[in-house]
Amino acid sequence: MEQNTTLFSPQKEESKRVREIMDEVILALKDKGYEPISQIVGYILSGDPTYITSHKGARALICKVERDELLEEMVKNYIN
Repeated sequence: MEQNTTLFSPQKEESKRVREIMDEVILALKDKGYEPISQIVGYILSGDPTYITSHKGARALICKVERDELLEEMVKNYIN
């Protein structure tokens, strides 16, 4: 009986987690009437989490991801 080996891809899982967090943060920002691009750029450049609304737990979510990870994922998505 032949069994296939499961491929573990932590980088893809991490990218997926970051994307899911960003989707939720963007939705919360839009819900509150903010322009997501400006707010996220402000957060990444300054490190000040008050650029992100606490609505729907968005601020707590974005703080779970390092800013350099956010930037890396955004650049990857832009290039792709």
